Amino acid sequence: MRPHGMASNIAAGDVTPAVLAIGRPDFPSVLIDTLRRQADVGHCMVFALSRAGATHCLLDAGNIPIGGDLGAAYAGQFHESDPNRDALFEGEGGASIVLPTFAPRMYGARYRKIFFNDSGIVDKCATAIWVEDTCFYVNFYRIAAQGRFSDAQRERLQAIAPAIGASVARHFQRSATPDQSLAALFATHAPLADLTPREREVCRRILEGFSSEAISQALGISLHSTLTYRKRAYGRLGISSQNELFSIVLRLLAGPSGLN
Repeated sequence: MRPHGMASNIAAGDVTPAVLAIGRPDFPSVLIDTLRRQADVGHCMVFALSRAGATHCLLDAGNIPIGGDLGAAYAGQFHESDPNRDALFEGEGGASIVLPTFAPRMYGARYRKIFFNDSGIVDKCATAIWVEDTCFYVNFYRIAAQGRFSDAQRERLQAIAPAIGASVARHFQRSATPDQSLAALFATHAPLADLTPREREVCRRILEGFSSEAISQALGISLHSTLTYRKRAYGRLGISSQNELFSIVLRLLAGPSGLN
């Protein structure tokens, strides 16, 4: 068993590229690359489901040539016969939902033929998150050439699913650039808003992948000052590493207030 909190820290570092790509045109490619590195995901599709009944395919990225057709078919009618539908609509607002393990017998014959047999999909994992009246339903697939997810890969997906779901929701809720998104979080959400302006600037650049030397150059301050601001900021936040800083950001992204 992992100590409490370790999974979220691991996940924070693992999904960093996707978090920093929020709002950018290359978010889909960065997301699928991140998922491939972490769990050898072959394809990812994201659907937006509303309580009013409308469904839209927001993202289709990966190695399934007919992914676009599948997305259109699901949004058009098959969402109504998805065996995960009840679990999706019973989900609590703002909380990450991890869907049941995939089993072909869960699906009707026509659904199985179109979405699994014809497409070559042999396995899937899924997560979802509600933001107000919209459910962002994130699906991870593997095709026959890859085989099914291993237990270790499923565990990895379960660990990063909350962060991935929050990042997807944030991306499609906002058109802001990553810098603007981070700036908003630091300006308006505790505990980040409790930092001094200079501490915020240093922490934002840490999140964007700047080295201490690069931060010093960008802000026009000495390396010693940069390290001092970092130490003070970490002290105020009660953390000791960049990974823990990402965990705070991801927690804010996942919460309802972080997506308003």
